[in-house]
Amino acid sequence: MKPAAFDYHRPASAEEAVQMLAEYGDSAKVLAGGQSLVPMLTLRLAAFEHLIDIGRLAPLQGIERRAGGVRIGAMTTQAAIERSTLVADAIPLVARATPFIGHFQIRNRGTIGGSCAHADPAAEYPAVLLALEAEFEVMSATGRRVVQAAEFFAGLWTTVLADDELLTAVNVPVWEGRCGFAIEEFARRHGDFAIAGAAVALQLGDDDRVRRCHVALLGLGMTPERAAEAERALNGIRVDEVDPDEIGRLAMEPLESIPSDVHGSAGYRRQVGASVVAKAWRAAAKEARGE
Repeated sequence: MKPAAFDYHRPASAEEAVQMLAEYGDSAKVLAGGQSLVPMLTLRLAAFEHLIDIGRLAPLQGIERRAGGVRIGAMTTQAAIERSTLVADAIPLVARATPFIGHFQIRNRGTIGGSCAHADPAAEYPAVLLALEAEFEVMSATGRRVVQAAEFFAGLWTTVLADDELLTAVNVPVWEGRCGFAIEEFARRHGDFAIAGAAVALQLGDDDRVRRCHVALLGLGMTPERAAEAERALNGIRVDEVDPDEIGRLAMEPLESIPSDVHGSAGYRRQVGASVVAKAWRAAAKEARGE
């Protein structure tokens, strides 16, 4: 099949891009890496009168260390993130999530901003950035704002971005001290979207008690979400007193919108989800203890 007819625009700057978004409204769509949008257009699962291609906007690309964190331009490719020693050293959970994304051909074109704006609940970056409490830089023709990751994802393939807004960068905090990070997921084939997955970021005190632990889930709801009950149960407990299987159970217990489809029933996903949470916790705890 071929996509429905559209007008193609290639703005010379982010400012020009948001002016176009303001002019064309909901009849326009931003084209980033195109790894999700183009197949949807080709299959006519979506149609827009205007496509605004921001793929060549250099100011929206790049990775840099800033006070307390790492700023990644929205148009930075997943392949560039995968190759970055800065990402691997400062925000290792982002680095470890990247190889799970499709195949290297997809990562050569796909971007971190495109993945987050597309907001697929089974995608890796949205869950990882939620676990790390990242911030999203957003601009429109009338100004700029910062959105917390916990507020950014609004529903299935939906974010809080208005029709005239453009995601320009992601700011990821750097965790200091005795920290461990892990991402685990289950997919039927490498490169497929996860049936269920979990990202864990853990920080221990000198007494081996959990100072903070964030558990983010993917593929288990309409949005990526934090396992709040599991996190509360972990707070302040000695790491050697944690039952990983119980943490997995607590992470699944409150979930009410686990999808059920040809890839797996809700009950199956709940079982797999508990297992990957437990596995990710074990790996993160082992790293945090220096083992």
